[in-house]
Amino acid sequence: MREQFHHFEPISVRWGDMDAMGHVNNAAYFTYCESARMSYFQEIDMDRHREEPAHGPAVVTATCNFHRQLHYPAQLEVGARTSKIGGRSFTLEYMIFRRDSDEVVADGSSVVVWVDYAAGKAIPLPAALRTAIESLDGPAVTASAVKVIVR
Repeated sequence: MREQFHHFEPISVRWGDMDAMGHVNNAAYFTYCESARMSYFQEIDMDRHREEPAHGPAVVTATCNFHRQLHYPAQLEVGARTSKIGGRSFTLEYMIFRRDSDEVVADGSSVVVWVDYAAGKAIPLPAALRTAIESLDGPAVTASAVKVIVR
């Protein structure tokens, strides 16, 4: 499944990520995906594609499916990829692996909408942003989602 991703963010589980039950708190997984999303945005040079300073991304949906418990001091890698591009949004998929392993501990997704912050509304994705996403994730990125299958 790693081969489905071209972007990875290394994550070290911190002691403070654990909860009273002694495993990583579910909220930490969303932070791991956020870290992968931000480094993905850097890799596609998202800021360069803003047509106006008040235009940019906003997450409108975030999901996470938990497959395995994690404990400190785990080492992880979060794969991130765009699986769907629409007119005003794109869907990022995440897969959280144990580092140097194919073991999937969680997967998830987020829908990112391109927004005019001043107007408070969604606007069309810049063509240059689409091109940057497709150059990283390949031309197979289309309007129909690619289903991630986890064993």
